[in-house]
Amino acid sequence: MKLRTEPYLNQASKWPKTGRHILAQFDENTVVVYQAYRPAIGLFAAEQGYFGGEFSLNRMSWIKPNFLWMMYRSAWGTKPGQEVILAVWLKRSAFDEILASAVHSNFVPGVYGSEKSWQQSVKSSAVRLQWDPDHHPSGAKLERRAIQLGLRGSVLASYAREWIVNIEDISEFVEQQHQYKGADRSQLLTPCETLYPVTDPDISQKLRLSVF
Repeated sequence: MKLRTEPYLNQASKWPKTGRHILAQFDENTVVVYQAYRPAIGLFAAEQGYFGGEFSLNRMSWIKPNFLWMMYRSAWGTKPGQEVILAVWLKRSAFDEILASAVHSNFVPGVYGSEKSWQQSVKSSAVRLQWDPDHHPSGAKLERRAIQLGLRGSVLASYAREWIVNIEDISEFVEQQHQYKGADRSQLLTPCETLYPVTDPDISQKLRLSVF
Protein backbone atom coordinates (compact mmCIF):
# COMPACT_ATOMS: atom_id res chain seq x y z
CA MET A 1 0.00 0.00 0.00
CA LYS A 2 1.40 3.38 -1.04
CA LEU A 3 -0.51 5.25 1.69
CA ARG A 4 1.78 6.23 4.58
CA THR A 5 0.43 5.23 8.00
CA GLU A 6 1.25 5.87 11.63
CA PRO A 7 -0.24 4.78 14.98
CA TYR A 8 -3.41 6.78 15.56
CA LEU A 9 -2.53 7.61 19.17
CA ASN A 10 0.77 9.20 18.07
CA GLN A 11 -1.04 11.45 15.63
CA ALA A 12 -4.11 12.36 17.68
CA SER A 13 -1.96 14.01 20.35
CA LYS A 14 -0.55 16.43 17.74
CA TRP A 15 -3.80 17.42 16.03
CA PRO A 16 -5.75 20.55 17.07
CA LYS A 17 -8.68 19.77 19.34
CA THR A 18 -10.98 22.54 18.06
CA GLY A 19 -11.41 24.83 15.06
CA ARG A 20 -11.63 24.40 11.28
CA HIS A 21 -8.56 22.66 9.88
CA ILE A 22 -7.60 20.71 6.76
CA LEU A 23 -5.91 17.51 7.93
CA ALA A 24 -4.40 15.64 5.00
CA GLN A 25 -1.58 13.47 3.71
CA PHE A 26 0.38 15.46 1.16
CA ASP A 27 3.79 16.07 -0.34
CA GLU A 28 5.23 18.70 -2.67
CA ASN A 29 3.14 17.56 -5.63
CA THR A 30 0.10 15.63 -4.39
CA VAL A 31 -2.69 15.54 -1.80
CA VAL A 32 -4.58 12.39 -0.81
CA VAL A 33 -8.38 12.56 -0.70
CA TYR A 34 -10.82 9.75 0.09
CA GLN A 35 -14.02 8.54 -1.50
CA ALA A 36 -16.28 5.52 -0.97
CA TYR A 37 -18.24 3.78 -3.72
CA ARG A 38 -20.08 0.62 -4.62
CA PRO A 39 -17.82 -1.99 -6.24
CA ALA A 40 -18.85 -1.26 -9.84
CA ILE A 41 -17.50 2.30 -9.54
CA GLY A 42 -14.73 1.87 -6.98
CA LEU A 43 -13.05 -1.16 -8.52
CA PHE A 44 -13.16 0.37 -12.01
CA ALA A 45 -11.44 3.52 -10.71
CA ALA A 46 -8.76 1.59 -8.82
CA GLU A 47 -8.02 -0.63 -11.83
CA GLN A 48 -8.10 2.07 -14.51
CA GLY A 49 -6.65 5.01 -12.59
CA TYR A 50 -9.54 7.33 -13.38
CA PHE A 51 -13.31 7.58 -12.83
CA GLY A 52 -15.40 6.19 -15.64
CA GLY A 53 -17.80 3.35 -16.36
CA GLU A 54 -20.84 3.79 -14.11
CA PHE A 55 -19.41 6.93 -12.49
CA SER A 56 -21.74 9.89 -13.14
CA LEU A 57 -20.48 13.32 -14.12
CA ASN A 58 -24.02 14.71 -13.75
CA ARG A 59 -24.16 14.70 -9.96
CA MET A 60 -22.02 16.23 -7.21
CA SER A 61 -19.18 14.05 -5.95
CA TRP A 62 -17.64 14.71 -2.51
CA ILE A 63 -13.96 14.36 -1.64
CA LYS A 64 -12.57 14.25 1.89
CA PRO A 65 -8.88 14.74 2.75
CA ASN A 66 -9.52 13.51 6.30
CA PHE A 67 -9.42 9.69 6.67
CA LEU A 68 -11.45 9.45 9.88
CA TRP A 69 -14.24 11.61 8.42
CA MET A 70 -14.44 9.11 5.57
CA MET A 71 -14.53 6.25 8.08
CA TYR A 72 -17.40 7.88 9.93
CA ARG A 73 -19.31 8.62 6.74
CA SER A 74 -18.91 5.10 5.34
CA ALA A 75 -19.09 3.29 8.71
CA TRP A 76 -15.60 1.92 7.97
CA GLY A 77 -16.71 0.67 4.57
CA THR A 78 -19.74 -1.25 5.86
CA LYS A 79 -22.50 1.01 4.52
CA PRO A 80 -24.27 -0.28 1.41
CA GLY A 81 -22.91 1.47 -1.66
CA GLN A 82 -19.74 2.56 0.17
CA GLU A 83 -17.90 -0.74 0.44
CA VAL A 84 -14.90 0.24 -1.70
CA ILE A 85 -12.76 2.90 -0.02
CA LEU A 86 -10.44 4.75 -2.37
CA ALA A 87 -7.37 6.83 -1.60
CA VAL A 88 -6.93 9.27 -4.48
CA TRP A 89 -3.64 11.10 -5.04
CA LEU A 90 -4.65 14.43 -6.51
CA LYS A 91 -2.33 17.02 -8.04
CA ARG A 92 -1.65 19.56 -5.31
CA SER A 93 -2.09 22.44 -7.76
CA ALA A 94 -5.57 21.07 -8.57
CA PHE A 95 -6.47 20.77 -4.88
CA ASP A 96 -5.43 24.39 -4.35
CA GLU A 97 -7.57 25.37 -7.32
CA ILE A 98 -10.53 23.51 -5.78
CA LEU A 99 -10.06 25.33 -2.47
CA ALA A 100 -9.87 28.70 -4.24
CA SER A 101 -13.16 27.99 -6.06
CA ALA A 102 -15.07 26.64 -3.05
CA VAL A 103 -18.35 28.24 -1.93
CA HIS A 104 -19.92 27.41 1.44
CA SER A 105 -23.04 25.26 1.51
CA ASN A 106 -24.60 27.70 3.96
CA PHE A 107 -24.72 31.50 4.06
CA VAL A 108 -21.75 33.00 5.92
CA PRO A 109 -22.33 36.78 6.32
CA GLY A 110 -18.66 37.58 6.94
CA VAL A 111 -17.68 35.98 3.63
CA TYR A 112 -20.51 36.83 1.22
CA GLY A 113 -21.98 40.06 2.61
CA SER A 114 -25.55 39.33 1.54
CA GLU A 115 -27.60 36.19 1.11
CA LYS A 116 -28.26 37.15 -2.51
CA SER A 117 -24.52 37.38 -3.19
CA TRP A 118 -24.00 33.95 -1.61
CA GLN A 119 -26.80 32.41 -3.68
CA GLN A 120 -25.22 33.79 -6.86
CA SER A 121 -21.86 32.36 -5.81
CA VAL A 122 -23.43 28.94 -5.18
CA LYS A 123 -25.01 28.93 -8.65
CA SER A 124 -21.81 29.91 -10.44
CA SER A 125 -19.31 27.77 -8.53
CA ALA A 126 -18.53 24.14 -9.36
CA VAL A 127 -17.17 23.50 -5.84
CA ARG A 128 -19.21 23.27 -2.63
CA LEU A 129 -17.59 23.57 0.80
CA GLN A 130 -18.81 22.05 4.05
CA TRP A 131 -17.28 22.10 7.51
CA ASP A 132 -18.63 19.14 9.49
CA PRO A 133 -17.75 17.79 12.93
CA ASP A 134 -14.69 15.60 12.75
CA HIS A 135 -15.06 12.20 14.39
CA HIS A 136 -13.21 9.94 16.78
CA PRO A 137 -12.42 6.41 15.47
CA SER A 138 -15.34 5.16 17.57
CA GLY A 139 -17.68 7.52 15.71
CA ALA A 140 -18.02 10.06 18.51
CA LYS A 141 -18.34 13.66 17.40
CA LEU A 142 -15.38 16.00 18.04
CA GLU A 143 -15.22 19.78 18.45
CA ARG A 144 -12.70 20.03 15.60
CA ARG A 145 -14.23 20.55 12.15
CA ALA A 146 -13.28 18.57 9.03
CA ILE A 147 -13.60 19.80 5.47
CA GLN A 148 -15.37 18.07 2.61
CA LEU A 149 -15.60 19.42 -0.91
CA GLY A 150 -18.36 18.74 -3.43
CA LEU A 151 -17.33 18.79 -7.09
CA ARG A 152 -19.59 19.17 -10.10
CA GLY A 153 -19.55 20.27 -13.74
CA SER A 154 -16.21 21.13 -15.30
CA VAL A 155 -14.30 20.68 -12.02
CA LEU A 156 -15.67 17.16 -11.55
CA ALA A 157 -14.80 16.30 -15.16
CA SER A 158 -11.21 17.49 -14.64
CA TYR A 159 -10.98 15.65 -11.33
CA ALA A 160 -12.23 12.37 -12.80
CA ARG A 161 -9.76 12.28 -15.70
CA GLU A 162 -7.03 14.93 -15.62
CA TRP A 163 -6.04 15.71 -12.04
CA ILE A 164 -5.57 12.23 -10.58
CA VAL A 165 -2.03 10.94 -10.16
CA ASN A 166 -2.89 7.60 -8.54
CA ILE A 167 -5.88 5.71 -7.11
CA GLU A 168 -5.56 2.94 -4.55
CA ASP A 169 -8.25 0.61 -3.21
CA ILE A 170 -7.60 0.65 0.56
CA SER A 171 -10.67 -1.39 1.52
CA GLU A 172 -8.57 -4.25 2.93
CA PHE A 173 -6.61 -1.84 5.12
CA VAL A 174 -9.85 -0.25 6.33
CA GLU A 175 -11.29 -3.66 7.21
CA GLN A 176 -8.13 -4.58 9.14
CA GLN A 177 -8.13 -1.33 11.13
CA HIS A 178 -11.87 -1.45 11.84
CA GLN A 179 -11.27 -4.03 14.58
CA TYR A 180 -8.98 -1.62 16.47
CA LYS A 181 -11.31 1.39 16.66
CA GLY A 182 -12.77 0.44 20.04
CA ALA A 183 -11.59 1.15 23.59
CA ASP A 184 -8.01 -0.01 23.08
CA ARG A 185 -6.67 1.88 20.07
CA SER A 186 -3.00 1.11 20.67
CA GLN A 187 -2.87 -1.01 17.49
CA LEU A 188 -4.92 1.33 15.29
CA LEU A 189 -3.06 2.68 12.26
CA THR A 190 -4.33 5.67 10.32
CA PRO A 191 -2.87 7.53 7.33
CA CYS A 192 -0.26 10.13 8.29
CA GLU A 193 -2.05 13.47 8.27
CA THR A 194 -0.85 16.95 9.14
CA LEU A 195 -2.29 20.44 8.75
CA TYR A 196 -2.49 21.41 5.09
CA PRO A 197 -1.06 24.91 4.51
CA VAL A 198 -3.20 27.43 2.65
CA THR A 199 -0.69 30.19 1.96
CA ASP A 200 -3.01 32.70 0.29
CA PRO A 201 -4.51 34.77 3.15
CA ASP A 202 -7.60 35.69 1.12
CA ILE A 203 -8.41 32.04 0.43
CA SER A 204 -7.68 31.09 4.03
CA GLN A 205 -10.05 33.80 5.22
CA LYS A 206 -12.73 32.77 2.73
CA LEU A 207 -12.49 29.15 3.88
CA ARG A 208 -12.67 30.39 7.48
CA LEU A 209 -9.63 28.32 8.48
CA SER A 210 -8.65 28.47 12.14
CA VAL A 211 -5.16 29.42 13.29
CA PHE A 212 -3.20 26.69 15.11
